[in-house]
Amino acid sequence: MKKIFIVGSINTDLVISSPYMPKAGETLTGNGFFTARGGKGANQAVAATRLGGNVVFCGCIGNDLFGKEAAGSLVKEGIDVSGIRTVKDTSTGTAIIVIVDGNNRIILDRGANACITEEDIDKTLEIAEKGDIYLTQLENPIEVIGYGLKKAKEKGLFVALNPAPANKEILPYLKYCDLVTPNETEIEILGGREKVLQEVDTLLITLGGEGFEIITKEGSKKYPCIKIDPVDTTAAGDTLCGGLVAMLSKGKSLEEAATFGSKAASIACTRKGAQPSIPTYEEVLSFV
Repeated sequence: MKKIFIVGSINTDLVISSPYMPKAGETLTGNGFFTARGGKGANQAVAATRLGGNVVFCGCIGNDLFGKEAAGSLVKEGIDVSGIRTVKDTSTGTAIIVIVDGNNRIILDRGANACITEEDIDKTLEIAEKGDIYLTQLENPIEVIGYGLKKAKEKGLFVALNPAPANKEILPYLKYCDLVTPNETEIEILGGREKVLQEVDTLLITLGGEGFEIITKEGSKKYPCIKIDPVDTTAAGDTLCGGLVAMLSKGKSLEEAATFGSKAASIACTRKGAQPSIPTYEEVLSFV
């Protein structure tokens, strides 16, 4: 089984449900407030680990309680956290998540996530071998994420990018990616599938409740997902990506890996929170 190297954000999520999004100056009574560990990088690392992968994680936390708890939880998951660096006088990343009708709106303070460096990535990839898998997202500085994509490609890793939150500044670095996994909104922000396919061999576009679509220069095919009544979609995309790379690390085809990840994402949508909602490998196999 190949190692999975994930570079990305570590956040603490503060979550509340609301009947609707408040207008300027309006105060609403919400319900169901809770805190959970999150950050797209950490979410994907947890997902890949719970779903059967061997994960090495690289990211930054602040020297605060949120950071210590976040790092400790990743250790308990069985993730190699040797690539996590603590930044002094900086807060750990924080996300405010408002859930309306099962869909989330997120306000993010990057905190220590803005402090990741090229040296952090270099150190983490020292143990990487040709054929290992590299996965990253866009909640850290784009120039550092771009460096990581290039570095991973040079070392012969399979390079996957989840371009979320979408940012056009990543476009010059797409040429280092083997796979890009945007949702429908993100692919439009990046200029559309035709533009991205000029740089990337394979696109996997997530379609929400309609499943996902795999696109290459030769054509495309849509795959349905399991129909569920969503409770919280916060970690859906991260769970799919984590399941995808976990299965790829075991030698599964892209179609097999993505189908497994999609099933795991459907399960995550039936639960509240980011990392708390992510299922295990056994739960996905037994889910009906």
